[in-house]
Amino acid sequence: QTISIAKAGITTVLNSRTSVLAAANPPSGRYDDLKTAQDNIDLQTTILSRFDLIFIVKDIRMYSQDKIIASHVIKVHASAHASSGDSKVSKEENWLRRYIHYCRTECHPRLSETASKKLQTEYVSIRQNMRQQANETGEAAAIPITVRQLEAIIRLSEALAKMRLSHVATDEHVKEAIRLFNVSTMDAARSGINHQINLTPEMAQAEVQVKRRVGIGS
Repeated sequence: QTISIAKAGITTVLNSRTSVLAAANPPSGRYDDLKTAQDNIDLQTTILSRFDLIFIVKDIRMYSQDKIIASHVIKVHASAHASSGDSKVSKEENWLRRYIHYCRTECHPRLSETASKKLQTEYVSIRQNMRQQANETGEAAAIPITVRQLEAIIRLSEALAKMRLSHVATDEHVKEAIRLFNVSTMDAARSGINHQINLTPEMAQAEVQVKRRVGIGS
């Protein structure tokens, strides 16, 4: 990947081989299921299109889930002091580092011919579905599906092949990459009640009044 710079009379193209992991909160502080994904995410489509995978993580108030999360956080803090005094690197950690280093330096997979055809078919199908959804709802998707997303699926397919120390990305790798893309970015693009329900003016007015009186997540 590259980035173009045109500033202070300097015009050039630089390599940008890096990975970005970002997290953000909705404008209201909590995800509102009565709003579209575009209203909840509130980021420019030019920024969103540059992320390979986008996950919407909701803070659902469930006793069992809250108990598991609380137990995990407590264990992390309880074991932090004990592990800080141990400077030895475990065998598992050392093996994992060597494995990642080997994958990065020795494996450079490329898509097979059948995998390329499958990916092309799936990409065209996704574009058609998003176009149909936009025509039905009258709203553009919060996350545009462009060639950038096609490149993202290619990177995911090659990464999955690299994890298995394979020099060829097969149909199975493409299938898993598309599954990951569907449960993350595509679900985020489709989320929001307004994509499934066409609100009448009376319903929209009632929704506004309810939001004024009832706090989100209460």
